[in-house]
Amino acid sequence: MKKKSLMQSMAAAPHIVWCVIFIIVPLLFVAYYAFTDKEGHFTLANLSVLTSPLYMSTLGRSVIYAVIATAVCLIIAYPLAYFLSRMKVRYQQLFVMLIMLPMWTNFLIRTYTLTQILEKNGIINSLLGKLGIGPIQFLGTGAAVVFGMVYNYLPYMVLPIYSVLVKLDHRLVEAATDLGCNGFQTLTRVVLPLSVSGIISGVTMVFVPSISTFYISQAMSKRTITLFGDVIEAQFKVNNNYQVGAMLSAILMILVLLSMWVMNKFGDKDGEVIA
Repeated sequence: MKKKSLMQSMAAAPHIVWCVIFIIVPLLFVAYYAFTDKEGHFTLANLSVLTSPLYMSTLGRSVIYAVIATAVCLIIAYPLAYFLSRMKVRYQQLFVMLIMLPMWTNFLIRTYTLTQILEKNGIINSLLGKLGIGPIQFLGTGAAVVFGMVYNYLPYMVLPIYSVLVKLDHRLVEAATDLGCNGFQTLTRVVLPLSVSGIISGVTMVFVPSISTFYISQAMSKRTITLFGDVIEAQFKVNNNYQVGAMLSAILMILVLLSMWVMNKFGDKDGEVIA
């Protein structure tokens, strides 16, 4: 038993070291800068950002954009994941690979390429021009920012939902049909309750990066729309104000943790079929 316990500890050691270096230590740095001044003395003055209309309005805008992007991803991803889970296995593997394929490309390259496609002289406007339409101003709007979030984060919604639906016992669906449920009742009373865990995972994986993003808003809005991530980046890179930047980061981190807690509370009863 002692030998087995030692081997387990050695196997877990790299993971523990990784977590300490890349999770615990950065969080300690954030906490240190958030509650100190530029001389390194403890202070609560940085909490004044909570009363700043500029920072709070930007945070509210970020939440709204993230919620919209998450909702759009869910609306698109759920039926896609459902139909994907009903395909033959060889086709499932092909389409899963196609969904994951964009994720193999660097995030910055994907977003930059998208801006070039949507530019006034981009591919889409060139095609529309041949039809006598346009050019249409796609970039520089809130819709473009949301579209950029959906484009980048949609796979993170599809894959968790698909992984749950593909394991779904379809005998339950057949039983519901035999008992008189129509398609809508089967979906709402059987399929949806059994796939809540996948939905919760997908919503979390999309909402968290959406609310903290900064490059998507800069590229897709041409810097006309500022999100909370942009403000944090500016504090560190432009203003060299690590104290305010760390406090804003801490606020965003707390908001993310609260949102994850709320979503997990909703998912506590997943897997229960509604009678």
